[in-house]
Amino acid sequence: MSTDTPTTGRPRPTGAARAATVTLVVILIAELMNALDGSIVHTALPSIQADTGASSAAVQWIPAAYTLTFALALITGGRLGDLFGRKRVFIVGTALFTLASLLCGLATGPEFLVTARALQGAGAAVMVPQVMATIAVTFQGESQAKAFGMYGMIMSLGGVLGPVLGAVLTAADIAGLSWRTIFLINLPIGVATVLFALKCVPDSRDEQARRPDPLGMLLSAAGLLLIAYPLTVSGEKHWPDWSFLMIAAGVAVLSMFVAQQRAKTAKDGSALVALALFKSKAFAGGLAAQLVFGLVSGVFLLTWVLFMQSGLGLTPGQFAPASVAISLGGMAGAMLASKWAGAQMRRVPQAGAVLIALTLGGYQMLVSAQQTGTPFVAAVAPMILVGAGFGMVGAGLAGLTLSQVGHEDAGSAAGLFNTAMQLGTALGIATASVVFFDQAPAGSHGTTVTHAFADSVWYVIAALAVMWALMFRLPGPVKAPAGPGSAA
Repeated sequence: MSTDTPTTGRPRPTGAARAATVTLVVILIAELMNALDGSIVHTALPSIQADTGASSAAVQWIPAAYTLTFALALITGGRLGDLFGRKRVFIVGTALFTLASLLCGLATGPEFLVTARALQGAGAAVMVPQVMATIAVTFQGESQAKAFGMYGMIMSLGGVLGPVLGAVLTAADIAGLSWRTIFLINLPIGVATVLFALKCVPDSRDEQARRPDPLGMLLSAAGLLLIAYPLTVSGEKHWPDWSFLMIAAGVAVLSMFVAQQRAKTAKDGSALVALALFKSKAFAGGLAAQLVFGLVSGVFLLTWVLFMQSGLGLTPGQFAPASVAISLGGMAGAMLASKWAGAQMRRVPQAGAVLIALTLGGYQMLVSAQQTGTPFVAAVAPMILVGAGFGMVGAGLAGLTLSQVGHEDAGSAAGLFNTAMQLGTALGIATASVVFFDQAPAGSHGTTVTHAFADSVWYVIAALAVMWALMFRLPGPVKAPAGPGSAA
């Protein structure tokens, strides 16, 4: 029987297609919660500090506790899905994230809140890799590219809504809860996601997986912590000697981790990381490109925010349209990636990198010429193109890297991919201390900041060139087969 409708000739969605669509909606709602919670807290920090009496150090740890725990546990979270079933682990991670959100909303002091935020980050680290892994095993070909495009769009949407939603909910002071509603809003969403996941999300796992690897989990987390912690906090402390010692120790621990993983793989095949993934040039190249992409994001977004506010003198309210512009551009770029990536493959993220580089090249010349006199519209409008480039890279890169991975290792691959982004972002923020803060120390304003930003843009463009080159390891465009009706 034909599946075409009599009026449009378009195929009706099959039962399997409808089920896959419902699955995508459920897991992307969970991803949206994570994307929101990465940024929603920032606009509420002054209210949190006033209400809880948090010190400046505690205020910094409220977002950092989430980010660090999230980064450290991603590899383990991804592999747990391979071992115990991605549906089950997704539900556990979402439930843990929701419970931690409740604890954040009930926090009576800064120490309690920081601990709850760390628990929330751990829940996200268990939940998020299952989102990417489920997309990788549920969809194929162009459908997979479109699904990853939607994933990128949700990430950009979270960037748009997070700060705005945080400000609105805090100001609304619903039932006298003030800032607590930014966390409590996750409760109905999280509970609904768990209930729908129980019914609608299909299960998948590595059927050959044997047992967890606790030593590998410990070594990977310890190594990443020793590297990520100083990258996160040492810039403002002017890079004390202990920060370099920690990074060196982290590299040594990660080297031990790789050796342990090789031995574990040879012994019983139950290593935390499937080292065979790195034999694929597409996966290795995609992972390296993702690391550089994180670095680009970390350097540019931090220095650009400082340029707009400390250089041009914009208030946070005046800066809001600029944030919305880059996020909406990201959504548009992710939509383009979902439409074109299936056939164009690496050309989509490479085009995104070129778009960012060309736009920033023009932006650098504008800022160098205008300095603090840069018009508001001229400072904001190009960010739509920059955001579009970020969306094309983010969505395209995820799909191409994970599409080359076997279903049995999808969770491990997703955990590694997300870890590369988080580590790259921390590295980018640390790099900003060299390429920006050496010229414009904290507290600088005006021309000092605009000049430092203009110089830092060249480093961003150079990193984009490296990322563009790494993407040649990804699959190339699909060539249409020649046939009797093809053009000569």
